[in-house]
Amino acid sequence: MMDFIVMIHGNVNHTITLDPTVWIFDDRKIDLTVWTGEENRKHEEMEEYKKAISKQWDKELTEGAQIPKRNQTNRIRSKKEELINGTFGIPFQSFLENAKPHENASKVVVETAGENHTDHIVSLDDAYRFVVGFAQDGKPLEETGPIHIYFGDGSNKENPITHVTGLRIV
Repeated sequence: MMDFIVMIHGNVNHTITLDPTVWIFDDRKIDLTVWTGEENRKHEEMEEYKKAISKQWDKELTEGAQIPKRNQTNRIRSKKEELINGTFGIPFQSFLENAKPHENASKVVVETAGENHTDHIVSLDDAYRFVVGFAQDGKPLEETGPIHIYFGDGSNKENPITHVTGLRIV
């Protein structure tokens, strides 16, 4: 099980231990199959929200308010299938904030292992926008994991940083 543990360490007030196997239950997770990047996601979410509110408002004006129907079993079943078959990531910002990087910290070294062992160095600001992939087709990233790193703008969506073993703040 230790193979799935990832540490945020280095120039921080608190070393953070991440266990991506529990993120499947986290409400912050995002579906990586439809995720397109930070700016696009925020814009799309706002547009989707506006359309849904407008539609509901129009419906209530024309038909009146209605009590929601009890249809929990289908929703629970579809949610379970989504979890079993989904490809998910989670925004990295809250984990990095909890580590509390020191004032003089400016970079993050993404530590990797495996055949193409290459550490990646990015700015601390860019690291705050990471999306961390943790499941593909409903399964943990055993072969190329434990986590994948996606840049916040989605520019490496097709080729994320794989075999990530830790994140060192410098």
